[in-house]
Formats: sequence, structure tokens, C-alpha cells
Amino acid sequence: MFMPRALKVKRPAQGPGHDALKKKSKAADEDGSNESGLQTPAEGWEAREVKTTQEETHSHLKDRTTCDHRPESSSDEDEEEPVKSFKKNQRWPEPGEPVCVMCGRYGEYICDATDNDVCSLECKAKHLVQMGMGTGAAAFNSKDKPYLKSQHGAGNTGGVGVNEPCYSYKEDPFISGLADEQVERIKLELGIKTEGKDIARPIIEFEHCGFPSTLYGNLKKAGYEAPTPVQMQMLPVGLTGRDVIASADTGSGKTVAFLLPVVVKALQKPAEGVCSPVALILTPTRELAIQIEKQAKELVMGLTNMRTALLVGGMPLPPQLHRLKSSIKIVIATPGRLIEILDQKALQLDKVKIVVVDEVDTMLKMGFQQQVLEVLEQVPKKHQSLLASATIPAGTEELASRLVRDPVRIAVGEKNQPCANVRQILLWVEEPSKKKKLFEILNDSKLYQPPVVVFVDCKLGADLLCEAVAKVTSLTTVAVHSDKNQMERNRILKGLLDGDFEVVVSTGVLGRGLDLVNVRLVVNFDMPNTMDEYVHQVGRAGRLGHRGTAITFLNNNNKWLFLEVVNRVRPTGSILPPQLLNSPHLHEQQRREKQKNKTGLGDALVTTNNLLDIIKKHDRRKK
Repeated sequence: MFMPRALKVKRPAQGPGHDALKKKSKAADEDGSNESGLQTPAEGWEAREVKTTQEETHSHLKDRTTCDHRPESSSDEDEEEPVKSFKKNQRWPEPGEPVCVMCGRYGEYICDATDNDVCSLECKAKHLVQMGMGTGAAAFNSKDKPYLKSQHGAGNTGGVGVNEPCYSYKEDPFISGLADEQVERIKLELGIKTEGKDIARPIIEFEHCGFPSTLYGNLKKAGYEAPTPVQMQMLPVGLTGRDVIASADTGSGKTVAFLLPVVVKALQKPAEGVCSPVALILTPTRELAIQIEKQAKELVMGLTNMRTALLVGGMPLPPQLHRLKSSIKIVIATPGRLIEILDQKALQLDKVKIVVVDEVDTMLKMGFQQQVLEVLEQVPKKHQSLLASATIPAGTEELASRLVRDPVRIAVGEKNQPCANVRQILLWVEEPSKKKKLFEILNDSKLYQPPVVVFVDCKLGADLLCEAVAKVTSLTTVAVHSDKNQMERNRILKGLLDGDFEVVVSTGVLGRGLDLVNVRLVVNFDMPNTMDEYVHQVGRAGRLGHRGTAITFLNNNNKWLFLEVVNRVRPTGSILPPQLLNSPHLHEQQRREKQKNKTGLGDALVTTNNLLDIIKKHDRRKK
């Protein structure tokens, strides 16, 4: 039912009582040469090699393949240990070793149904129950193989599962039968705006995509009953191979809108050997990458040879390098860690067919821009690009358009506007009164709906505010920011989703892309530095169509944002504080805006084509 790692372990001599495993194998390559396991440079890391002998495999286990072929022979000098039935018999992991997804012990085996690490049959059974794949009893039954995945060797030429036909998107007859006027009316009612040539018509139901049965079943199991507006338009466009620049509200379902074309592309293309993925997804934060990989695993469950790899910083590098020795189809990564691995020649992007850049506005800012461009230089020119975000400013869109070919631009809802499902409350609060106002909100039965996410602008502020909230209100409070190690950040995020914490004080690490589905109240203790960040942070309270509330504290420390606040928040019907509307800083910004509009300069993007015109206008105004 799952595969033994059967790893060759090389570590310093241990004291008595330490349960060190030593497993040896000699595997011959097709050319007669020996395979070698991953040897990490750091002292104390384990050198591990995957055994690929078929004779040693238990009747309900399978080997993990760490290369693109299966050797035909193996030494049986040492008798293979029996599979551990209970987690209490498994040791704890050493640094860099795989970890069981259920109990945290050494992940010696891989569940063939979900491709996750487990330590024993007991944890595999619990994992199958957690994933909704039966009672888990089959994990202890060697004769019953309901979730066994076949392992292909060198002769494997496709990634499509057993009994799954090769898929290509064809417009459903129902969609084809609609008149052009009906299609335009549907798009108008759903707030879908498109730009481009030969744009595919939107779907109405997931059935209209004609997905393979396994993929469609995974979609239903994951809880996706009906497509959201952005999915209705982005899916048919993405499935036909077109490049896309998509903008839609926070929590509108953009992740699945780009994941399904990625999965389909990976199904269509065979694995190109070890360390050569078919699809690449880039994200700005580790938490977002982890969330996307989790959703991707839900969609590819049961599809043969559809493996994902998560490459993010803050987590041990050796397990990520070890993972890449499998035939990986989809890589989800943050740019920094990806470049680190590319520099080690442990991954090649020359076979990539589809690239996704999530939160593209952040990814093309100065902090990430050079890294993203460096990664894309190693991707073949002929590939499909999907770019998505809730906010895409004009300058970013101009740069993004250089990364795509003949794109379809999709905008759902009001572009760059806060999510309509979130009620926005702006309060004028001076700095010394902020904590008192926050405590009042947390004690207000009408406003307080745990868990509450409170956003601040610095790491020290997060820790100090967390202590104050816990002391004054006695609520279960925790702080999360970039100084926390990744394991701690993962634990806090899981606790937030499970309802273990009543208040989470966070910097911007939780501000983008994350599906905090149980969060109904967000407090911006410190106003974000840009309105785009404001849009993303208030959007944590209105995920997947749920209603939420966002309360923002505002004062003269945010005076440079006054005009943008008025222009973006007032159209939503929210009441603005009188101190803001009567502020001389706002009146001065409005005066300058009118003057710019009169001269025609406005916020026009400076390019090589209009630079001379702008200079001439500037000179004319001075005369």
C-alpha cells in the first residue's frame, strides 16, 4: 500500500539505545554502473539511497523510484526489516529527514495513494481516513489494494492514469449552442471583462470542461461544486493553451483556475526524466506555496506518475533535493530557493511547458523582479504563461505583458478594488489609542468573531501586541512573522485554520493568497504602506464567497494614502471618517490630481515612446 524508503543510512556512531537503521543495496544501472544516493555537504546529514529491488518489496508496498528507470537486479545481502505497524515502533527524524504527515516521526515510507510521507501502517490508515479515502483498514490488509499505484519504469511514456484517455479541451455543445448575445449577457451579469483575440467562451459548470473522470472526481471531493466567475472564464482559456493575465477579487478561486490547466498540461506530457518538470508555479511566500501544493495534491490524487515538489526556503534543503530525484511533474517554488537549487544543477527547467506566476504584482516588484526574470530565462521560450493577482497596477501590467505572447486579459469585478463580500470600517485612531480601540473591538460581542487576524507593520510590533492582547483580554493569542522558523509558522497557520487560536497578530506574511476560510474579522492595526496591500489584507476576511468584516485604523501617519483611500473605499459604500474627509492633506492631494488631469500627464506610464512628449510638456509648464 506504500513504499519503503529502504534508505542507505550513513551517520556517526550512536550511543546505546539509539535505533539506527542500516540498509544496503547495490543497484546496477542499465549501463552497469552503480547508483549513488544523495550526499549532502553539511556534517551530520544522512546520505541516503533508495533501494529499487522488486524482490524485497512487501506485497502491499512499492519502492520509491529515485531515477527515471528501474534497475533489474539488487543484492539481498541484508534481510529487509518488516514494515512497522505502529508509530510507537518508529524513531524520531534527524535533521533533513522526511517527516510523517500524521505524527512527526521519521517518514520511512510513502503512501502510494497520496504520495505523502508516513512512518507506519497505523499512520497510513489514519492518513487515508483524514483524506476521505476509506476507513483505513485496507492499510493493514496486504491482499486488498484499492489505492495501489502502479510504478512505471523506463518504458513509461505518459502521465495519464490507468483507464484515463488523453485529454484535450473541446467546447461543450451546450456552450457552443449559446448565442453571442447570451454569452455577453452572462459575462455582464458575472462581471467578467475580457480583452484579446479569439477568446474561448466561459463555461457554466465544471462538466463543460470534460475532464477525465479521476480528475473530475478529485475536484468534487475537494469541495468544488460549481465554478466561480474567474474559473468560468479562465479555465477554457487556459485549457486551450492561451497565455492569461487574470485579475479577480481576493478569495475568488484563482488558484484552482490556474491549477487545473497545469494538471491537464502535466497529464498530456510524459515525464521528461529525472529533475525535469513539466509545470512551474512561482509564489512570493512560503505559506502560499505550501497551500498551493496541498491543493495540487488534492487534484492529482490517483493520477499515475503525477508528483509535485515543494521548493521553499526556511525548510531543510536535502529532503527537497531528494524529492527531485523522483519523476516530478509539477514544481511549486519561491524564487530564492528555486535559484539556489538551479545553481546546484539539481533541477532543469528546459522541459517546462507551462509557467504560473501567482501574486504577479508582488513578484514583479523590485524585491522579486530580478529573481523571477532569472528563473524565466531558463524556461523554453515556447511555453504557456498564466499570471494572476487580485491587484495588477498599470505599471505591473505593462511589465507582465512582456512575459506573455498574445495574452487574454481577464478581469472579474472591479479591478484593483477591495472584495465586495467584505464590509470595510475605517476608524480614525491616533497612535496612543490604538491598543485601547483594539481591546474594545475584541470585547464587542457584535464585532468579535474568532479567530481574528490583526495586521501590523513590523515584527517587533507583532510580538509586543501579542503579549498585550493575551495579558489584557486573556484570549489565546499568537504572533507570526518572518523571524519565526518555517515549522513554527506552519504550526501557527494550521492552528489558525483549526480554530486553536482566537487572535493571530501577523505581519504581511499572512496577507496574500492564503485561504483563511474561518476568518470573519480582520483588523489592520497599522495601515498598509500601499492600497494594493490593503486590498489583499482585507480580503482575508471574505474567502470563497463568505461575508466578512475588515476594520482599519487610520491617522495622519498615513497621509500619503488619503487620496487613494477615498478613491478606492468610497465606491464600496463604506463610511469614511470625517477627520479623513476634512484633512488638509487630502484636499492638497485632490488639488494636485485635478491639476495633473488638466495638463494630461496624470499617472501615465513613462515609456521610450512617450518620454520626449512628457519632457516637452514639463518644459512648457515651466515657461
